[in-house]
Amino acid sequence: MMSTAIYPGTFDPVTLGHEDVIERAARLFGRLTVAVSAGRGAKAPLFSLEERMEMLRSVTARLPNVEVASFDGLLVDYARACGCTVLVRGLRAFSDFEYEFQMALANRKLAEDVETVFLMPKADYSYVSSSIVREVAALGGAIGEFVSPPVAALLARRFPQVKS
Repeated sequence: MMSTAIYPGTFDPVTLGHEDVIERAARLFGRLTVAVSAGRGAKAPLFSLEERMEMLRSVTARLPNVEVASFDGLLVDYARACGCTVLVRGLRAFSDFEYEFQMALANRKLAEDVETVFLMPKADYSYVSSSIVREVAALGGAIGEFVSPPVAALLARRFPQVKS
């Protein structure tokens, strides 16, 4: 269990499903880096990079072998720079598999020495995604079943109509 793994994502916001995958990966690997993407994709993140990192620090503080970092650019380049050869990806539902499978194969093509490991969260979280949480919060729904209290508090500051 001395190996290091990276669990990458945008975490916008971090959900209970993300937390579950982090806990599972932390048990499997000696060290886990939760790597927050700067998020320069098609849509801008709701939360800043610093806010997303702070959310993750607050929910992982009790896990001594977990650190939170950020990256920009290709994930495999970040992994190589860190000396890491294992990427952890969460699979919530079968619909995630095709995209994650394609990404794993593309990463393998870019860096043969970097492996991808898939972990599934508890069934209770298999439908929870950051985009669902953002939508429920924006529409004033209850988010307490989807995110931890510190994340709910941050969402409530962004969306005053949200219910915990």
